[in-house]
Amino acid sequence: MARVGEASSPVLTRDALARARMRASLVPDLLVEARRVVNTVIGGWHGRRKRGIGENFWQFRPYVEGEAMARIDWRRSARDDHTYVRDREWEAAHTVWLWADPSPSMLYKSAGATVSKESRALVLILAMAELLSRSGERIAWPGLTDPFTSRNGAERLASHLSHASELVAKPDLSILRRFSDIVITSDFLDPIEETMAWLDVLARHGVRAHLIEVADPAEETFPYSGRTEFTDPETGEKLTAGRAETLGEAYRWQYTARRQELAAWCKRLGWSFTVNHTDRLASDALVRVHAFMTADGGYASGVRA
Repeated sequence: MARVGEASSPVLTRDALARARMRASLVPDLLVEARRVVNTVIGGWHGRRKRGIGENFWQFRPYVEGEAMARIDWRRSARDDHTYVRDREWEAAHTVWLWADPSPSMLYKSAGATVSKESRALVLILAMAELLSRSGERIAWPGLTDPFTSRNGAERLASHLSHASELVAKPDLSILRRFSDIVITSDFLDPIEETMAWLDVLARHGVRAHLIEVADPAEETFPYSGRTEFTDPETGEKLTAGRAETLGEAYRWQYTARRQELAAWCKRLGWSFTVNHTDRLASDALVRVHAFMTADGGYASGVRA
């Protein structure tokens, strides 16, 4: 049987310096790709400003009977026969945290995919950084940067990633506070209990999470047959199957069950859960996450392919 996929070098090494150099070499190209993706969705992207208590003027709108007279802008109202209210922009301390899983399993790329899971995850995060920065949001990477506001936020984040000697496998999320969001890109292949235990602190702190599962098509379909050797990219352990096709049904059931359980858990918490396949467009995930983040009255949830 022809090779189904491969792990991008150096998947079997534990040399942090080698991984850091590989990431540094990839980031410039990934930043270019992220900006290309941004240009396909920027037309429908807008900031999340809303009416509320604040100091910054937002808009004039017609007066509605029953509103406080003190809110009327008499100078603007004197220009014509209508009465107008001066709205102020809603202001609340808000940061959007961004994180892409640096685990060795993210290096996998099958023959049916266009990029590795790691490349897609980083492109999604850099594209989010670009879009959020243009909207005036504060962004940060837990364990790597403090929250900052910058028009070139994606470039600054890419610079931090390029110079990071080692990225923490699972950063401490307890530093995140209420009224903030976090976008997490990962394959979420760890045991479901471990993933939930790691993310539970976000729910307890009132942080809204947006999970993007980056999936390779071969991971879903399990297109293996005959004698096949499987290698765990995290531990290096090997498993040899005499007839790999006999494992397919049980594998696909367990793979799907993990995803459904994680999606259901996110739904109960009011978080969003999106699936992005590496043989499809990255912009699909950005559009959906943007819809979740800007939706009024909460965040829609569920698995979106």
